[in-house]
Amino acid sequence: MKKMYLLILYACIAISSYAQSNYTPAPENLKARQWFADAKFGLFIHWGPFSIPGDGEWVMNNRNITVKNYTRLMDFFNPIEFDAAKWVGMAKDAGMKYITLITRHHDGFSMWDTKYSDFNIMNTPYKKDIVKMMADECHKQGIKLFLYYSLLDWRRDDYSWTTGRTGKGTGRTVQGNWNDYIAFMKNQLTELLTNYGEIGGIWFDGHWDQTAPEGAADRSARIDWHYDEIYGLIHKLQPQCMIGNNHHLTPFPGEDFQMFEKDLPGENKSGLSYQEASDKLPVETCETINNSWGFNITDTTYKTHEQLLQYLVKASGLGANFLLNIGPMPNGEIQPEFVERLHWMGEWLRVYGESIYNTTAGYVKPQSWGCMTQKENKIYLHFFDKQRASVILEQFPYRKITKAYLLKDKSSVKTQLKNGTAQLFLPDNDMEPDMVVVMEVKN
Repeated sequence: MKKMYLLILYACIAISSYAQSNYTPAPENLKARQWFADAKFGLFIHWGPFSIPGDGEWVMNNRNITVKNYTRLMDFFNPIEFDAAKWVGMAKDAGMKYITLITRHHDGFSMWDTKYSDFNIMNTPYKKDIVKMMADECHKQGIKLFLYYSLLDWRRDDYSWTTGRTGKGTGRTVQGNWNDYIAFMKNQLTELLTNYGEIGGIWFDGHWDQTAPEGAADRSARIDWHYDEIYGLIHKLQPQCMIGNNHHLTPFPGEDFQMFEKDLPGENKSGLSYQEASDKLPVETCETINNSWGFNITDTTYKTHEQLLQYLVKASGLGANFLLNIGPMPNGEIQPEFVERLHWMGEWLRVYGESIYNTTAGYVKPQSWGCMTQKENKIYLHFFDKQRASVILEQFPYRKITKAYLLKDKSSVKTQLKNGTAQLFLPDNDMEPDMVVVMEVKN
């Protein structure tokens, strides 16, 4: 018992040393959190020189490519088919409300005109600032832009790679000064939050590189990430800018939303999500269309329309956003399998979006038959089970069901409420991947 107490105490001390102390969200930030919670659906974009080998975004680590050899990819990255207006328009057509764009992944390549690293988009044959083009187009089309930024770097000597768990085979032999790396990150974040207009949020990743393995009793960081300084800088530069960190831990003070990777909140099917879902912050879950984040030329395991739809609906049923990823090809084109699925999602949302946007979690968590979302006096029941003829809702928290109908055409659905138990009698559902029934209720 004493040993466990000390582990917990040490973990708390470690977390408090890098959390943003005494953080009180600005009014603009609280407003942004509510917008985010209502938005429900966003586009994740993993793209950069790592797309060239066609083997995912971890290719540098997985193949132990040295810094010297990996740098040569910069000379081949020339995405002449990239069209920011087309990308943003595709996200809007899909019913997405925001885009989270990779600005710098673990390979250390910067997708913008940065003064603090030569390994950037301006030194490629393309010579155009990708972040600026995406930011300008997002502002023009009314899509919020979030920026993914890697805390981990497989390239730099001043990253604490000797204590890190990845990037051991990239040929580094010198351990630089950790404080220099912190200054480097602060300088780059200042550029991103100064030169590209309003930014919806910063999506950090890589903290886990400096922690014990997933599931260990003490997952506290081995190093000081200086989050107090980094988070404070972000909130000073843009108070509304939300901070999330994919550390797979309980949110730290200073963070404005919580994310889950390849898991619905409260689940841990991927083996990454040991944390409890926050009841204080907006929550987001991210997932891929195939099994890869970055472009993978051999990965054809595309999820079906129904699988993607159910992920969105279940996330909404848990009060979470769904951030759906694409990995564009190195020339800047988005493969048609992704485009077609995103368009299909948009077509569905044009009919059923009322049951997703601006909703809260259902009072019943997702079940085998489907799940539930809520908004004011309306309960939206999403049925995935095409053979089900009825559903019983015990401990129904409302006194009266005033109306029940199919969302798609307002046709009536028979209900019964007796002794705190509600029952719906469902019409045939052979043709729909998700039949949505609206119940209007009174207390």
